[in-house]
Amino acid sequence: MLLDILMLAAGLVLLVFAGDYLVKGAAGLAENLGIPSLIIGLTVVAFGTSAPELVVSLQSALSGAPDIAVGNVVGSNIANVLLVLGLPAIIAVVHAKQTGLARNVAVMLVFTIAFMWMISDDLLSRTEAAFLFAGILLFVLVQVLRARAHVEEEQTGDYHDELGELPHAPARIAIHLAGGLIGLPIAAHLTVSGASGIAEAFGISQAAIGLTIVAVGTSLPELATTMAAAWRKNADVALGNIIGSNIFNIGAIMGVTGLIIPVPVSHIMIERDMWVMLAAAVALTVICFARITTGKIIGALMFAAYVVYVAVVL
Repeated sequence: MLLDILMLAAGLVLLVFAGDYLVKGAAGLAENLGIPSLIIGLTVVAFGTSAPELVVSLQSALSGAPDIAVGNVVGSNIANVLLVLGLPAIIAVVHAKQTGLARNVAVMLVFTIAFMWMISDDLLSRTEAAFLFAGILLFVLVQVLRARAHVEEEQTGDYHDELGELPHAPARIAIHLAGGLIGLPIAAHLTVSGASGIAEAFGISQAAIGLTIVAVGTSLPELATTMAAAWRKNADVALGNIIGSNIFNIGAIMGVTGLIIPVPVSHIMIERDMWVMLAAAVALTVICFARITTGKIIGALMFAAYVVYVAVVL
């Protein structure tokens, strides 16, 4: 039992560091190759920051723990809205005024509904996963084309603010890439093994562990980023980050995972957790379209709703 807890904790910590190493190495290499920063931000960084969730879901599906794979995505999308938006809103007001928010949140809602419909038969097939992955590629392509045409400001901002100093010396880039590519699979193995062991020891489902502990663990980078922004009174960036993360979670993570291996989905997750994810997506859509200011009261309600949800799941 103690070993399982240590494995899970070590896996989640290693996920954060290995994911950061991979993204920095890939972004540094892209800059050395002369790829425009706009393209790097919308592709390399966007896909790279989803790497921890991807390796965990893929490892879970391949190791016979599909409930952790799906629970990781569903739980992350719920946590992103209720926790990653709720907590920063308690600290600083979040204004829904970024350019393109309404359009992108509509895309997120479409991905959410499409995903729910695809798994309504208790399985995400390779064909359905292919549609999800094609959808995320199309989304990124449209984002790049619109940004290059200066239709809107780059809503994700300068990725250097988020990543910090990037490696540019070939040796440092190689170390970062190797660290990320080697560390992520090891971290995923530790996370999934530890989570499965804890679930078995406590007699709770793997889905419950995936929806809560694993999901929050893989969402920690987003939470840390938005909390830091809130302390700097710049919490508005939270909305764009959350929407982008939720789209990538469904399109990229479930798309890639389902392409490699069809993913069965537990019936309880379809009947309960998917609807919570949809409710969170609808709430975020209303906030963006109505340009509702999210302050302490709404933030506290979101956080309280998440606590209640976790209590019900566990």
